[in-house]
Amino acid sequence: MKFAGTKDYIATEDLKVAVNAAVTLERPLLVKGEPGTGKTVLAVEIAKALNAPLLEWHIKSTTKAHQGLYEYDAVARLRDGQLGEERARDVKNYIKRGKLWEAFVAKERPVLLIDEIDKADIEFPNDLLQELDRMEFFVYETNETIKAVQRPIVIITSNNEKELPDAFLRRCFFHYIKFPDTETMENIVDVHFPGIKKRLVSDALKIFYEVRDVPGLKKKPSTSELLDWLKLLMSEDVSDDVLRERDTRKAIPPLHGALLKNEQDVHLFERLAFLARRDGA
Repeated sequence: MKFAGTKDYIATEDLKVAVNAAVTLERPLLVKGEPGTGKTVLAVEIAKALNAPLLEWHIKSTTKAHQGLYEYDAVARLRDGQLGEERARDVKNYIKRGKLWEAFVAKERPVLLIDEIDKADIEFPNDLLQELDRMEFFVYETNETIKAVQRPIVIITSNNEKELPDAFLRRCFFHYIKFPDTETMENIVDVHFPGIKKRLVSDALKIFYEVRDVPGLKKKPSTSELLDWLKLLMSEDVSDDVLRERDTRKAIPPLHGALLKNEQDVHLFERLAFLARRDGA
């Protein structure tokens, strides 16, 4: 079964090719792209499209690779042993399965999301090389090897906060999600807001891309922020005339708090408006 996007997720042709290639090669799909381009949601939609169970492992700066395999609570076992608890006799009672373990023993072929792998330390990807390559790992406490019943479909996302090791990259199929062009963005908007006024979308997208193109912007607004902005524009019933207003004294878009997410960018637009007023005086 091939991935062709879903009714809730607009996938470009090159993204569909990348997903299906990774599934065919049985290699992890490493997805990069700007925040808000749908990297995390991709795994959810692949699982939905293939009718497969989804396992999500969201990585933090403190996450260690072994947590994806299992965790052994030796302290709890020692405490229970001191209290004479019967369960302390069996070490398995103190082993918590990680997401990789769950994926390996799943009855149906699952989709495993390893989200924002670049948040962890630099050794994290290397520590997973063997497990992702051989699809097995050893549990020392129980002296058993856990082997994958079938290879899960592994989706790995990265925001490029850190460079990933070459050895890890060689084992992945790579795809960079480009920021949507106007046509693709219109399709995305239609999915989220069916029946929205075409003129409103056209005017809003023109402003949106103009904002993204402003030199010196610290954080460019993403797709999710555009959707929030459109929702506000509809909720506040902002007229088309307001969006088409090209008065340079109004350089900051209406309800800009949905698009601009830090004071530096707000100040940048305020300064641009000031300079435009001064030059036009």
